[in-house]
Amino acid sequence: MMSENMVKLTAKEILEREFKTAMRGYKPEEVDAFLDQIIKDYEAFQERINDLEKENQRLQQQVNEPPKRTQAPAPSTAGTTNFDILKRLSNLEKEVFGRKLYEDR
Repeated sequence: MMSENMVKLTAKEILEREFKTAMRGYKPEEVDAFLDQIIKDYEAFQERINDLEKENQRLQQQVNEPPKRTQAPAPSTAGTTNFDILKRLSNLEKEVFGRKLYEDR
């Protein structure tokens, strides 16, 4: 994973890191408290990175999937419907034009 290559320290390494004390050094309690905050941030960042990587994978899969198509009516059903419409039109034409032929005589 790309994020792991960029991170130099783990939360465990920060926790286990020990510093030598010197005469005029920092207060160990303050350093420990600050390192504890850093550890919490590292854990939160890693959790967020993991969530974003999962979301990224999900979106990439969604983009790569072919779009779902709605099914058109089956040809036999459409054919029957079209046939019925044509038959009705034919009957209507016969009625209209048949009457006209008889009226013209």
